[in-house]
Amino acid sequence: MAPSAGRRLREAWAEETLAVPGVYCPLIARMAQRLGFKAVYLSGAALSATLGLPDIGLLGAAEFSETARAITASSSLPLLCDADTGFGEALNVERTVHLYEAAGAAGLHLEDQQMPKRCGHLSGKTLVESSMMVSKVKAGIHSRHDPDFTIIARTDARGVLGFDEAVERAKRYRDAGADAIFPEALEGPDEFERFARSLEGVPLLANMTEFGKAELLDRTTLAQMGYKLVLYPVTGLRTALRATQEVLIAIRDVGHQRDQVSSMLTRRELYDLLDYNGFDARDRAYFG
Repeated sequence: MAPSAGRRLREAWAEETLAVPGVYCPLIARMAQRLGFKAVYLSGAALSATLGLPDIGLLGAAEFSETARAITASSSLPLLCDADTGFGEALNVERTVHLYEAAGAAGLHLEDQQMPKRCGHLSGKTLVESSMMVSKVKAGIHSRHDPDFTIIARTDARGVLGFDEAVERAKRYRDAGADAIFPEALEGPDEFERFARSLEGVPLLANMTEFGKAELLDRTTLAQMGYKLVLYPVTGLRTALRATQEVLIAIRDVGHQRDQVSSMLTRRELYDLLDYNGFDARDRAYFG
């Protein structure tokens, strides 16, 4: 029997610290697989943005799980999913885990923010009591069908209650059974290193999102500190949006896109990514 997505994710991070790019649609997940990545990530911020919405908890488990299902149908890479606050309390987390597992995801992360939530790198966040988050972690662990489906606990305490409280909350979530810990919005290499020393032996996730609180550290440095997963949640989307903006401006102001053609994916490259020839060959064979 083939190993589950959760098992493959765990085996991959046991071998090396993983660079995990954010993918906001199936095509980008397939591109990441072609380029040799070992896992991909569905970001709530990126998914919300593709729907023209801010990252303030407006989406529900259904939107996330539907997108996850489409991604896992297009790519065999293990998919780690944002699950925001679990979309409610402990019983809601049960349902979220069931939906994500059914969609083929390898795991999810839950955060200890209070609704309405905010982007983890913005000010003005509020937190639930750590006991509430512990109940969510326990619900996630209890309700998963696959014991390797990965439950990661994220704490946003650094930006609200300080570094020491972030460490204490992380330890409580670890003791509740979380498979890994995600400290959000740590500030600078010293904090990343101190956090890792405080949670020695626990798989850790580092969020290298741009324009946030954290300095953009390289994967080798984070690996030496003990981090196992390094997220780039909105990097691809931000890059694509800037490129799209530039070509739209050229069309509007210059009247053509000729100067941008050299930076585009060619027709042949896109067809190859989509396996156009494979579809065409099968279609012909059915009528042969």
